[in-house]
Amino acid sequence: MSRSPTLISTGTMPDHHPNPVYNARIQEIRLPRAYSFRARCLLLLIVSATLVSATDWRAPDAQLARKIAAATGPGAVALEVTNRSSLSQADVDDIRRGLWTELAALGVHSAAADQAAATVEVSLSENLRNYVWIAEIHVGNSEPSVAMLTTPRTQQPPTGERPLAPLTIHKALLWTDDNRILDVALPTGSPQIMIVLGPENAVLYAAQNSHWQVEQTLTITHAHPWPRDLRGRLLLRKDHLFDAYLPGVLCQTTTVAPLALNCRESDDPWPLATDPSALSAFFTPSRNFFTGALSPSVQKQTAVAPFYSSAPLPRDKYTLWIFSGVDGQIHMLDGMTDQTSTKWGWGSDITSVRSGCGLGWQVLATSRGDGAGDTVQAFEIADREPAALSAPLEFGGSITALWADSENASAIAVAQDSETGQYEASRLSVTCNR
Repeated sequence: MSRSPTLISTGTMPDHHPNPVYNARIQEIRLPRAYSFRARCLLLLIVSATLVSATDWRAPDAQLARKIAAATGPGAVALEVTNRSSLSQADVDDIRRGLWTELAALGVHSAAADQAAATVEVSLSENLRNYVWIAEIHVGNSEPSVAMLTTPRTQQPPTGERPLAPLTIHKALLWTDDNRILDVALPTGSPQIMIVLGPENAVLYAAQNSHWQVEQTLTITHAHPWPRDLRGRLLLRKDHLFDAYLPGVLCQTTTVAPLALNCRESDDPWPLATDPSALSAFFTPSRNFFTGALSPSVQKQTAVAPFYSSAPLPRDKYTLWIFSGVDGQIHMLDGMTDQTSTKWGWGSDITSVRSGCGLGWQVLATSRGDGAGDTVQAFEIADREPAALSAPLEFGGSITALWADSENASAIAVAQDSETGQYEASRLSVTCNR
């Protein structure tokens, strides 16, 4: 859902030959008159079926090969192709052969990884409309680069069936409440507990007989009224149970029993990732967004435009940070440049999860659905362009919070039902479709 700065809140092709090959003329075969017409019809059906089922991958092979060769230069390269789509093994083999043919024409030849000057890992993915090919390129000790292309899906699914997306987002309802839910956390351990953060308290629930039972209610004290569009964040800690970040207020649990919650006025930056040593940003105490000042920094970059939410995407030697700006733009910081885009159609709330699928990490982004509610969809960012890897997951209302969990393995989404007005907190997890 989109927010504004005015306190209104927001988820098999045959091998092709580079040179003509002459085939000797086949002697004419005469069929009995009674069978000739039937045989010709059968032959036409076989040829037609072969032409329909074959896919010509030469154009995308050539396009991706040029991008790879531009990054590696001529020489020895180790190439690995992994299929994460619905393509058949025959298609994958054709694509691999086609890539090598095109690369050879550009001066790139195959070598074992320990003898190659560069390694290239090509992932064949897809979304609902296109195949998405992503090449991660490693040259020597340089930072890896990524090349990506999309090509339309040539085979449409039968009527009434939807194509299988590379990823699926699963939603598990955790808690509903008439009162506003700001965030939910699920500490690991036994017995299992759940923490629900609200405007005036943090409630601890214990799992008993497959139900959540209230175990303790911790009051949040604050000297000033909350802003209209209140936001809050729970962070689990190792030396105590949790920290609760609210506008102008930081609350921390005690380290000894009985458990208590100590709150104080604070302008400390909010952690943007679950690791407390990672990037943090300063939150405006009277509004609903971050100022853009970062702590410590993204390498040389100490600030970004004011933003609502962020998503880190760890790479081999750096982290790409994605910010959903108050200005309606998506900002991408890599420590050197701040690239922006207004064409992605994302909402205000984004986060990232480590699924192990595709490039390993995906962005979960909100957007306005066709119906009354918001949606959340999974994207990969390669070559600074998003590729949708899942179908949109629909909610029955507006998403008011989207935070990664303590392990970055899933996310917590809070939405307000447009019919009942209740708040619903759900856990979102991502699985690979093989």
